[in-house]
Amino acid sequence: MQFLFDDYRLDTDRRELLHGATPVAVEPQVFDVLVHLVENRNRVVAKDDLIASVWGGRIVSDSTLVSRINAARRAVGDNGDEQRLIRTVPRRGVRFIGQVELQPVRAAQPHASSADVRSRAGAPSERPTIAVLPFLNASGEPEQKYFSDGISEDIITALSKLRWFCVIARNSSFACESMPMRRIGEELGVGYLVEGSVRKSGDRVRITAQLNDVATGNQLWAERYDRRLSDVFAVQDEITEAVVAAIEPQLYAAENFRAQRKAPESLDAWDLVMRALSHFWRVTREDNAVAQRLLEQAIAIDPDYAQPHAVLAVSHTFGAHMGWEDTANAVAIAQRAGVAAVRADGDDAWAHLALATAHAYSRRLDDALAEFETALRLKSSFPLAQGYYGLVLAWVGRWQEGSQAARRAIQLSPRDPFSAIYSGVAAYAEFVGRNYEEAMRLAREGTRQRMDFVGGYRVLAAAAAMAGELELARATLRELRRAQPNISLAWLARELPLPDEGEFQRFLEALRRAGLE
Repeated sequence: MQFLFDDYRLDTDRRELLHGATPVAVEPQVFDVLVHLVENRNRVVAKDDLIASVWGGRIVSDSTLVSRINAARRAVGDNGDEQRLIRTVPRRGVRFIGQVELQPVRAAQPHASSADVRSRAGAPSERPTIAVLPFLNASGEPEQKYFSDGISEDIITALSKLRWFCVIARNSSFACESMPMRRIGEELGVGYLVEGSVRKSGDRVRITAQLNDVATGNQLWAERYDRRLSDVFAVQDEITEAVVAAIEPQLYAAENFRAQRKAPESLDAWDLVMRALSHFWRVTREDNAVAQRLLEQAIAIDPDYAQPHAVLAVSHTFGAHMGWEDTANAVAIAQRAGVAAVRADGDDAWAHLALATAHAYSRRLDDALAEFETALRLKSSFPLAQGYYGLVLAWVGRWQEGSQAARRAIQLSPRDPFSAIYSGVAAYAEFVGRNYEEAMRLAREGTRQRMDFVGGYRVLAAAAAMAGELELARATLRELRRAQPNISLAWLARELPLPDEGEFQRFLEALRRAGLE
């Protein structure tokens, strides 16, 4: 589409801005800001809306946002004093106010190469969007599936660290493994798929991998690796580099990507962590306990390996949140494990998530928010961090941001076992904002997905009581007691780290109205 305004032509297909017949040099991010404002010229675009569209929901400072908006003004001959075309609306956002004429692009587009088209597939922020399917376990032994899943998960983690990719979260891509390629593209909104197989035999491993273009069905790259098991981490890095090179060769050449991570000293430790994650992602009390035992074994083998410390911390704080563990004991373990994870690898997003959750349940909420933001800077496509971040934002009263973060988590991983929890977080944020109908809708979605989701039942009972729907509140309380027999007002007062006493008392009063004692 071409947008014509004030002697300027904005061509979104060619990604060109012309003043008359003269091209205007515009940085890619500034171009994206301008396009979003022009496309949404019928309304004021809020800061969060702009960040979600242009930066994919990553943490962006106010100064960065202002500089990009000012650059967009300069590109179209405007400035902050005149604001002829781009107007700032105080406390609300920004709006494009110029008169715009739409002109469809001609069918022939000689300047748009196939590489340009592929690089735009599926991602509104112009980043390639990619999903990594679980690699096929070709060993013939079902109990080895965790190993092939672990290969896939590590590749997802490596790709997620790259700013030029939007990577679908592990749980959603794994849920689509049996679907045809085109349907996966539709379900997840991706332009590319990575898939492969793993055959493990003795001390040898064979890994095959391929990259497919979803739109055309073409295979862009494929390779087979026959290596010793001790070389498995190097193979993962080679696969990641090859995927990057196949999708964005010019960026690859310019930035010379190398996977930056601290691999474990022992393959046995990695093996135990992959087994643990296969249990952690099942989101049950029993599996959480199994995951913790496996992670403790991994730490005993390799104390300087960050990931088992990190996942152990998160599993304990999650257990406390679900009422499965004593909070004081769980938080003490999580605090030690979170600190150990960050010391072992300060560039690991899981490590900062671990420390963030430990801080949150220790009522050090400012420290928690800082650690969440670090985790999301390191790995923007990290729904678990987004979900927890949303919860703590709601705890400190920033409920709009909390709701947005939780919804971002759902968007990143719509088929995630943790989606119920993200819905519950969004529900609580809306409860804080006194939007009881929306809180009930979201909480119902969470409890529909997981019948044992205590957080969803707590919010649904409280919101229903505040909305005057006491019959629903009492029925929900019965379900809450079934899922969490030890629930009481005293338990909540003791266990929930809510800093705002007034907000905390309102939540307790809502549950008291529902019948909780």
